[in-house]
Amino acid sequence: MAALTVPDMSLVVLVGTSGSGKSTFAREKFAPFETLSSDFFRGLVSNDENSQAATGAAFEALRFVAGQRLKAGLLTVIDATNVRSEDRRSLVQLARDHDVLPVAIVLDVPERVCIERNAARSDRDFGARVIKRQHDELRRSMRSLGKEGFRRVHTLDGVDAIAAAEIVREPLLNDLRHETGPFDAIGDVHGCRSELEALLGELGYVLQRDELGRPVDAVHPEGRRAIFLGDLVDRGPDTPGVLRLAMGMVRSGHALAVPGNHEAKLVRSLQGKRVQTSHGLAETLTQLAAETPEFRAEVERFAHSLVGHLVLDEGRLVVAHAGLIEAYQGRASGRVRSFALYGDTTGETDEYGLPVRLPWADDYRGSATVLYGHTPTLDAEWVNNTMCLDTGCVFGGKLSALRYPEREVVSVPAEQVWYEPVKPLAPVVPVAEQRAAGSLSIEDVLGKQVVETGTHGRITVREDHAAGALEVMSRWAIDPRHLMYLPPTMSPPATSKRADLLEHPDEAFAYYRSEGVTELVCEEKHMGSRAVVLLTRNPARFDAPAGWRGVVHTRTGRAFFDDATNDEFLRRLDAAVESAGLWQELQSDWLLLDAELLPWSLKAGDMIRDQYAAVGAAATGALPHAVAALAAAAERGVDVGDLLARTRARADDASLYVDAYRRYSAQTEGLAGVQLAPFQVLAAEGATFATRPHSWHLDVAARLAAADAELIRQTRSLAVDLGDDASVAAAIEWWDALTADGGEGMVVKPMANLTRLGKGLVQPGVKVRGREYLRIIYGPDYTEPENLARLRDRNVAHKRSLALREYSLGLESLDRLVRGEPLWRIHQAVFAVLAMESEPVDPRL
Repeated sequence: MAALTVPDMSLVVLVGTSGSGKSTFAREKFAPFETLSSDFFRGLVSNDENSQAATGAAFEALRFVAGQRLKAGLLTVIDATNVRSEDRRSLVQLARDHDVLPVAIVLDVPERVCIERNAARSDRDFGARVIKRQHDELRRSMRSLGKEGFRRVHTLDGVDAIAAAEIVREPLLNDLRHETGPFDAIGDVHGCRSELEALLGELGYVLQRDELGRPVDAVHPEGRRAIFLGDLVDRGPDTPGVLRLAMGMVRSGHALAVPGNHEAKLVRSLQGKRVQTSHGLAETLTQLAAETPEFRAEVERFAHSLVGHLVLDEGRLVVAHAGLIEAYQGRASGRVRSFALYGDTTGETDEYGLPVRLPWADDYRGSATVLYGHTPTLDAEWVNNTMCLDTGCVFGGKLSALRYPEREVVSVPAEQVWYEPVKPLAPVVPVAEQRAAGSLSIEDVLGKQVVETGTHGRITVREDHAAGALEVMSRWAIDPRHLMYLPPTMSPPATSKRADLLEHPDEAFAYYRSEGVTELVCEEKHMGSRAVVLLTRNPARFDAPAGWRGVVHTRTGRAFFDDATNDEFLRRLDAAVESAGLWQELQSDWLLLDAELLPWSLKAGDMIRDQYAAVGAAATGALPHAVAALAAAAERGVDVGDLLARTRARADDASLYVDAYRRYSAQTEGLAGVQLAPFQVLAAEGATFATRPHSWHLDVAARLAAADAELIRQTRSLAVDLGDDASVAAAIEWWDALTADGGEGMVVKPMANLTRLGKGLVQPGVKVRGREYLRIIYGPDYTEPENLARLRDRNVAHKRSLALREYSLGLESLDRLVRGEPLWRIHQAVFAVLAMESEPVDPRL
């Protein structure tokens, strides 16, 4: 059996005459959607698979679909005769355009067999002459396939060889996604062996030496591995020593390496090709001349074998000497390798005679962290989730490394200036920092967006939904530098089976039981508005002026208070946080809280007056008079009994409706009458708290309430064990009591907080609202039996999906915040939450 190796990401071109069995081969060896058949596309454009007149249009459509597949990184197989070099040329170019490897598989079947097969097919009316011509064209061009650009050519001689062939898929050499680290990425060493030894020591590696005392390996006791980002050679005092150590580490599996432009030039020189010996190559060649021929040969093999870039940690980390844009990551072509080695330049030179490099990192929007070197700077700085670790050691700067995934920079100073720089070292000044402080580009949120989250994978934001969110953000939201998080919508339970209720705890408990979650907490649902509180003692952290304390905003990013009230509110909250010992406990000078702000009328006063009160006033004003008139008519013997009963019921419902919304309306003046009910600590410097159990969060809330009972209200709660019938009954009884007193209801949550099970994320909370609160939502008469029957037909599946996506986006924005990522990255997730609110979902759910 012949094994034909095919890269995972490639364009496979089947080459063979009509009747050679290409379609059968493709059907048996590849997945159904991977193969694009020219016959099928002829049928698509003409309703006739054999219409040669449709060939041009068919191949135009085929190449378009192939391009879309290759853009997505999907292996694609072209099933056509492809016996002429001019037919194959466009396919090779298509592979190059998408930076994938073109592979040819030739099915070389005897001419007579092809003629016999075609004669046996009723849908083929061309004769042996066509087969003979195709066979001759195949013979003439078989030897030139490699020259045409095919990176691999597999030739199957005869029917038996074709039947026995097996396709073996293999990852590209740059695909090391299974390598998850931890890693220590090291910037350009440039022959500075002593500094490299010192840096490895700082990173915790133990040097291994040969019989001559030379370092030939370095081992980390915790199993960490180094990644050399290229330019190990040239300019410095001991290139052979650096190579001996780096090659030993790579050989033993203690390090990975990518090539730099200096290694590429050294390889060409060692191979005897003419190169200019400027920029330190002359020094390297002199140093290597003192080594053995065997060592020089090993250096050539090592440097020549290095792959241009590597994709690591499930695609979360990319390393390349000069960096790599997102479109090139994980792909293979000449231009991908060139970018990885040299970066992107304008073709011009600056006043120092050096190439003018395009600042690709300023426009980088990829989800993978990219670590690189090549362009020396004073310090290693983050720019849009990328970092240049070339801090100019050979020029007298320092040698730097980044611990991954910890994202901690470790550096050692250069012992001296080993090589005078042509251009002075300068700090990184990304374009993002050249904008007005903290500003965002509209390009960051326009159009369709795909946000990669750590808990829910890729979440898509539709273009039309983004447009609505953009209007809200630009017209009413607070300063984006201070908008770090938006809370998600919350899922209701399935409709209650009880005749007089739409919602009941039974269905919430049933949901979590079906998900395998048994330890729950029920939290009182406050009669207020969802609020996010950013409190800080370090305004510079959020690019704010001195004295700024933070902000309290709604779930759509609007401020709750005027500046003076906001400052006074946060001053008191700061004092409560201090009294509760939270600043010290969290080791932070800022924090984010998720809370309810009471009363609801503080935000919704206009809506209560203009919508609810208007309905209530009209109903309570008119219906009693209607009841009186009907009662008088009944006393006179008029048969209005049914109408009177319905009108009395409507009058009673109207009174209950007024009572329901009045509970949410209260007078406030300044902070008088205002209360905050926090229920979760979202984040602080260096940490998020989604994995802390709700018992911890509620304890923090209780401590804050104890510190300032007038401003801060404690959130009442009850732990529930679904395996204990008495515990479940107590929770239902508690909900009955809350709602009987006019309370809104409760929220049922997994006690463990963020919960992942086999099916994915579990709902972070299910709200169970009371019968009278829902009267505000559904209208005064919703409890009438005929109305309840109609309202039971509600689908909560979309609402649940929306809640999970918004929850994951919120967690992602918090993670990016504490990792110190740029504002646009944080806001990408924040903005997406607001955009999700444009999805068509019943607003009453």
